Amino acid sequence: MIRKASIMFVNRDSYDEYKRRHDEIWPEMAAELKAHGAHNYSIFLDKETGRLFAYVEIEDEEKWEYMSQTAICKKWWAYMEPLMDTNADNSPVSINLEEVFYLE
Repeated sequence: MIRKASIMFVNRDSYDEYKRRHDEIWPEMAAELKAHGAHNYSIFLDKETGRLFAYVEIEDEEKWEYMSQTAICKKWWAYMEPLMDTNADNSPVSINLEEVFYLE
């Protein structure tokens, strides 16, 4: 399993809506994430800054990268765009983090 972590940013006035949309994640989005090797996916919010910390375990980097090309992912990004800092393609602005310590 490959562990990945990143930081994204949610608008301060959108915390509740961001959580609600994830609580009600579309079944087809959840299925596609799993089909692309995602496990133990968590997102945490720092309410002071709007910073999101995302953690996911994936099976394969190439398989995971292909997730961003799926129609359901692009639809989800468009749905979430009003709530977050996003790039021109609606993907969330995301900072990948480098693992520097792990204790099993």
